[in-house]
Amino acid sequence: MNNEQNILFKLMGACIIFIIVFAPSVAFTQQGKIISSYGPTNQTETFDQIKRARMAVKSERAKQHLEMLNSRYDLSKKTTVELIMSGGKPIPIGPTANLRGVTWEQLNKMTPEQIKEKGIFPYKPLPFPDHAEGGMLFPVMITKLLSRLVRFDLDFDLPEHILPDPAPAIYLTTRPDLGDIAKGRLITIDNYYEIFNGILNPKQLEGLRLLVTQFPQQQFNATEDRRTDNHDGMLGVTCFDCHANGHSNGATHLVGDIRPQEFRHRIETPTLRGVNIQRLFGSQRAMKTVEDFTEFEQRAAYFDGDHVMAAKKGVNVLERGSQVHFMAEFMAILDFPPAPKLNIYGKLDQTKATPSELRGEALFNGKAQCASCHPEPYYTDNSMHDLKAERFYKQELANGMMMAHDGNIKTFPLRGIKDSPPYMHDGRCFTLEDIVEYFNLIQQLDLKSEEKKDLVAFMRAL
Repeated sequence: MNNEQNILFKLMGACIIFIIVFAPSVAFTQQGKIISSYGPTNQTETFDQIKRARMAVKSERAKQHLEMLNSRYDLSKKTTVELIMSGGKPIPIGPTANLRGVTWEQLNKMTPEQIKEKGIFPYKPLPFPDHAEGGMLFPVMITKLLSRLVRFDLDFDLPEHILPDPAPAIYLTTRPDLGDIAKGRLITIDNYYEIFNGILNPKQLEGLRLLVTQFPQQQFNATEDRRTDNHDGMLGVTCFDCHANGHSNGATHLVGDIRPQEFRHRIETPTLRGVNIQRLFGSQRAMKTVEDFTEFEQRAAYFDGDHVMAAKKGVNVLERGSQVHFMAEFMAILDFPPAPKLNIYGKLDQTKATPSELRGEALFNGKAQCASCHPEPYYTDNSMHDLKAERFYKQELANGMMMAHDGNIKTFPLRGIKDSPPYMHDGRCFTLEDIVEYFNLIQQLDLKSEEKKDLVAFMRAL
């Protein structure tokens, strides 16, 4: 090798070393920090050290989050005994959004650009209680019943009166004659068999058993990197811990398919009622079957989309041909609650509906354009839509979350919608009144006060 070749070889080697050592830092550096797609896979801290670090910031971050919630919403309890969910819990009444020096009528007249410039859009994306931390987080009404779901580092943020029933009613497509099978009971591994034996076939019963069986999860597992100090909590969580009784209890977490962390969306647990008529699953992932969704939840959502951490913490890989199939077979018979004012076509029976509900139905199918995405009989088009809500607010960091674009979101069915507060994929709208105000602004409908009330009355009848 001559001298020129030797020099060239050394230069090439130096370049290769530079690329290997320094390129990742350059390519994935944002505002002076390394951005990684992975969690801390090489854990060097003990459980006690991790717990101390988390507890040291708990109260201050909770205070900051509560201040943000109080600045955006009126969190006081507003319900009436005349309006109840199918399980008997009073329905929250709104709107709850705090307006910043304007009225709803004034907002109706403003352009998206004007609202954005003034920073007065009342329904910005909702951050997680500690957005940098994330993970599954359960309402107090559930942790009182299931203490294994308590996290030492975070407390749930939303008040109980805007959440679903803690033990929702259960209706089956196969046995509508039975009505509510739950009868105020929360279905768990301790009681599922005695309640459903003789009602379900063996596959459905086995599927239900799997749905109420604990499996390791990112925050609830046996490793040092967990967020529970409850021995039973170390065994993991169940599907029905979030989807209580096949419905929802308002439990929240962050979607696993977005990075970096501040761009991840908070997600509010959707109901499993009516999955038999749905053709898309997941708020944005557009999975095509409930079997795909079931498999995905165990493999990815349980572990924030990090398969490396999943392998460490004990991912439960479900067997598609039997376990996934059995779970899906049970979920597919979870029915919407009865709607006695709807006829066989999913429209209001004019002999049973009130004048306000009938006016609301006309608005729903007409001026308000709701039916464009929510056609009867189940009030979903089984598609996805981008509302482009970012027209109304600036992209800025709020409590660790970037107020960025929502993108395409699945059209969820509106049947039984009164049972499922809070609303939107991240729960930013606490009541049906909030939903009407949100879409009135987003679609620039200029609805009048009485028209808004009529729309709410109609949706409560669905």
